[in-house]
Amino acid sequence: MDMSGMRDIEMIDAPSGIANLIAARRTVHKFQPIPLPKELIIESISVARWAPNHKLTEPWRFYLIGEETKQSIAHLVADYVRERKGDKMAKAKLELWLKVPNMVVVTYKKSGNAFREKEDYAATCCAIHNMSLHLWEKGVGMKWSTARVMEKRAFYDLLAIDPEREETVGVLWCGFPADVPTKSRKPVGAIVRDLP
Repeated sequence: MDMSGMRDIEMIDAPSGIANLIAARRTVHKFQPIPLPKELIIESISVARWAPNHKLTEPWRFYLIGEETKQSIAHLVADYVRERKGDKMAKAKLELWLKVPNMVVVTYKKSGNAFREKEDYAATCCAIHNMSLHLWEKGVGMKWSTARVMEKRAFYDLLAIDPEREETVGVLWCGFPADVPTKSRKPVGAIVRDLP
């Protein structure tokens, strides 16, 4: 069956439905300078943990980043950027990271089994998406950063995480949006292949 002519389903008829929530969510890069209530972040993590996970491993771990640690992370990012791109870019990155109202670092527990770890990484990604949808429903934006600095031993040391036991999946920037980007997606017919 040829799917190329398929029309995208309009999501405007069910403003409170899950489909509309998913389609409306955006990655937020600019935030209002207002910290979120800790209770809201904990609530979103409580929702996140209901993500599917094979063998019920519940591999995810969430680290709530306080102001002191946020500043240390921001300086670590700036140092990493300075080595690769110079002082001007480092200063811009530092300012950007320091403006983030709330940060959450998410890891998954390593098992030593490559196939299981692939599943656990995927499950943790699902948990992060659950969290982003819950926050979006509450009027809170999120950016899932996968900055290369997360691979550095200094990053793990800063958070007192053993990289032999856990792997970082992302640094989540959370806050009330100062700006909501507009985005679009390819038509569904461009990404679906109907096999006999």
